[in-house]
Amino acid sequence: MNLAKPHLDIGLFSNAREPQLAFWQHTVGLPYDHMGKVGGGVQQHRHHMNGSILKMNHARDPLPAIAPSGIIGLQIAREGLSSPRPLADPDGNKVTLVPKGWDGVEGIAILLRVNDPAAHDRFWTHVMQYERVGDGRYRCGDSLMVIAEQGKVEHRGKEWRGLGYRYTTVQVFDCVAEYEGILGRGGTPGGDVRVLGETVRYAFVCDPDGNHIEISQRASLTGGRL
Repeated sequence: MNLAKPHLDIGLFSNAREPQLAFWQHTVGLPYDHMGKVGGGVQQHRHHMNGSILKMNHARDPLPAIAPSGIIGLQIAREGLSSPRPLADPDGNKVTLVPKGWDGVEGIAILLRVNDPAAHDRFWTHVMQYERVGDGRYRCGDSLMVIAEQGKVEHRGKEWRGLGYRYTTVQVFDCVAEYEGILGRGGTPGGDVRVLGETVRYAFVCDPDGNHIEISQRASLTGGRL
């Protein structure tokens, strides 16, 4: 995979705009980047996170009551810490600040609950072409996808934008080529290629448990090319 940025991003959805912004900016201490409208009454509030982006998507209308995704936690490396500091945002999403380098976390680690670890191993190594760096640990740039536990994860179907952590994003130079390559290696489509103004070309694929992964070609990272 030809990365345009060596860091994964993560997106969550919430109806609690002000409490969420206060938590991520003041409690966690993430610098605010900007807000973008992504349609459907959703505003995306972007925060810097060791080169990655935390996307707090605020939905104007009540979010549907659907099963949680398989993303069960986020770890963020932080200089100056001597031990992990577990936190939870206003909706209960778990995030832990960890000393830089703790358990191999240099930027961020995204924690998963999975139905079938073997299916995920094939997906992350073969379909997504991430590097296996340990048992159930997969690196993309300096970010980690980590199988934290095995357990029941319900598929959400077409309606996946619910409360909590919902998707990850990998930034690439050619969205169409990477999307087609992922599908050719056995990936499952999660949303056709689309273009948002002059900002981004993107598509979605799904992991074995239906968690969405955005394949993003962002003009600000590709020299303006979409």
